[in-house]
Amino acid sequence: MFENKSKDEATKEILESVKEYYAKYMKKPEYKDGDRISYASRVFDEKEMVNLVDSSLEFWLTSGRYTDQFEKQMGEYLGTPFVSLVNSGSSANLIAFMTLTSPVLGDRQIKRGDEVITVACGFPTTVTPILNYGAVPVFVDVKVPQYNIDVSQLESALSPKTKAVMIAHTLGNPFDLKAVTEFCKKHNLWLVEDNCDALGSEYTLDGKTYKTGTIGDIGTSSFYPPHHMTMGEGGAVYTRNPKLHKISRSFRDWGRDCICPSGVDNLCKHRFDRQFGTLPLGYDHKYTYSHFGYNLKATDMQAAIGCAQLEKFPSFVERRKYNWKRIYDGLKSVQDKLILPEPVENSSPSWFGFCITCKDGVNRNELVKKIEAQNIQTRALFAGNLTRHPCFDQIRGTDAYRVIGDLSETDRIMNNTFWIGVYPGMTDAMLDRMISVIKASV
Repeated sequence: MFENKSKDEATKEILESVKEYYAKYMKKPEYKDGDRISYASRVFDEKEMVNLVDSSLEFWLTSGRYTDQFEKQMGEYLGTPFVSLVNSGSSANLIAFMTLTSPVLGDRQIKRGDEVITVACGFPTTVTPILNYGAVPVFVDVKVPQYNIDVSQLESALSPKTKAVMIAHTLGNPFDLKAVTEFCKKHNLWLVEDNCDALGSEYTLDGKTYKTGTIGDIGTSSFYPPHHMTMGEGGAVYTRNPKLHKISRSFRDWGRDCICPSGVDNLCKHRFDRQFGTLPLGYDHKYTYSHFGYNLKATDMQAAIGCAQLEKFPSFVERRKYNWKRIYDGLKSVQDKLILPEPVENSSPSWFGFCITCKDGVNRNELVKKIEAQNIQTRALFAGNLTRHPCFDQIRGTDAYRVIGDLSETDRIMNNTFWIGVYPGMTDAMLDRMISVIKASV
């Protein structure tokens, strides 16, 4: 097949074949009435497959040129200088939190026993790093119909041990960043934005519009298949702070002190002439560890997919907004029975889903069963109330965490809320069917 061909010629032929393969075997069939409507799905074409195969032919496997390209392009999209690609959104949250535990941060270092304000209505991996480290999550309630933190409870949650706020933008809807950032500045607290469900959302603060995830000290993203863009598994950590960036890279890359990428040595020109800790003078800096870190890098094949997804990403965001509004307009007539979501003031959400809360007299479980029976996928709002889950059984009633108030709205969401998808692959016919089924079922 490749006789008398150069490597570049052979590669080009393979990649052309990939395009043909996609066109023949991978194009998604058109939606037909009654087909299953998933809450989320991958949206891709031959470009992602070509990039993936191109990377695999190079066989570098770990982080490489596609990773460098992705981090650069992601930073340009977000408007932030430092991006680190990792292997999942959960790993991104782990690194974001662990970065704040670094002794390099001095008095602002989060230590075991220190407190971090968060919410119980969300995904567990926003909270897991806090608990696993031995810090104390302090749970405050949320508000319907924005499904984000009730900022009126922030001062009540504050204690002398509070060091940070770590919360997510729910289903793409930004939390009240004005109130939260003012609170954090007032009390000298770190702010971690879990942006895993909100990539592309925007918030206007003091007259300037920012991408969510870039307003706080650290932001995180997930590239799991249902999210705003995908590379299969994958995530990112981003910041404007060079010190936090260096620390986060250390935690991602085994905890090492050296900043040289894989396959590169002695960028600092001091690999063998410095003193670290109680190591002998001149100990190899490439194997000197300043943190108890991990290996949480993504592969270059994942990054290759991500590069193709980033090119399409602005159109993904616009379609999500369009889909959300079409559902909202279609369900206005049943607002006497259902609470429809509302964007947070000063925001332009890149919606991850369309959240619905049942009013008194409407049983959420029965409604969801009817919708699912019509081949439409639904989802609960993640944990509902995380503190009620079995993972809390062994620490329930201990000082491992604190709760402010009674989390009544969180419990309301646990009992009465569900959501449906708005992913960019949805057609008008799919959206209209969801609207029709919900109206007929309520």
